[in-house]
Amino acid sequence: MPGMENDPFGRPRNPPVLDMTLDGQFRTAPEAAARPRTWLDRALGKVSGLALLLALGAGGLLLAALAVVAISLLLPVVLVAGVVGAGTLYWKLRRAGLGRPGVRFTVVRR
Repeated sequence: MPGMENDPFGRPRNPPVLDMTLDGQFRTAPEAAARPRTWLDRALGKVSGLALLLALGAGGLLLAALAVVAISLLLPVVLVAGVVGAGTLYWKLRRAGLGRPGVRFTVVRR
């Protein structure tokens, strides 16, 4: 098929060569595993792990801050809606002649 030798960005593709024996073993060791790790590789691994942990912590703080902002914006709306609803219910009960709803106690003295 034409165009299969290039990736979408126009760079030539060099697929990895898997030189394996019939029993599934590699004939040669991969290049990355054959090269020993240096002190710089270990240091960069630790720094990148620390950076990832720091980024996750910052993301968690960001989510907590967004939750606080959402609550601070929604709390006054909920309180006003509750007061309006309670006032409407009180007014309808008053207009219906029920006065104060609830249980009434009568004390009989003998």
